[in-house]
Amino acid sequence: MAAAPETPRSQSLFDIAKELPDGGFLVHGAAIAIAGRGVLFFGPSGAGKSQAALGMMALGATLIADDQLIIDTGPVLRALPDTPGLIEARGVGLLATRLEPVPVPFALAIDLNAAEPQRLPPSRVLDCSDAEVPLILAAGHPNLAPVVMQYLRGGRSK
Repeated sequence: MAAAPETPRSQSLFDIAKELPDGGFLVHGAAIAIAGRGVLFFGPSGAGKSQAALGMMALGATLIADDQLIIDTGPVLRALPDTPGLIEARGVGLLATRLEPVPVPFALAIDLNAAEPQRLPPSRVLDCSDAEVPLILAAGHPNLAPVVMQYLRGGRSK
């Protein structure tokens, strides 16, 4: 007997972030901006957050922050004050880069802690209390940067 398909997985911002006194959330992750939209890569240490951000930067994205950033109401992604223009390249060192100077609308969340179990998965979301952000499970995904780029260009067919 075939297993029943997995139901859509929804996550909450409370699952991945620490609430700040001002109402924002502190996230351990890397984020990029492209065409006025922000993408958050999150997961445990060593999951590939910086590598994924570097892959997007090679396709024209600008770094918002590497390691820690803030999600504010809107939701928007922004760097912490005094965030250095650096991104970690494992086995190479810290690389200098320009940071996105303004908060960017949070358009897509990428969970690098969980692999997508389905070939054609259901839509998944990250609940940000004031909005739902599309969520992709992408641990070990071999072509993540081009997939994210196409997702931002054309969206996902329902």
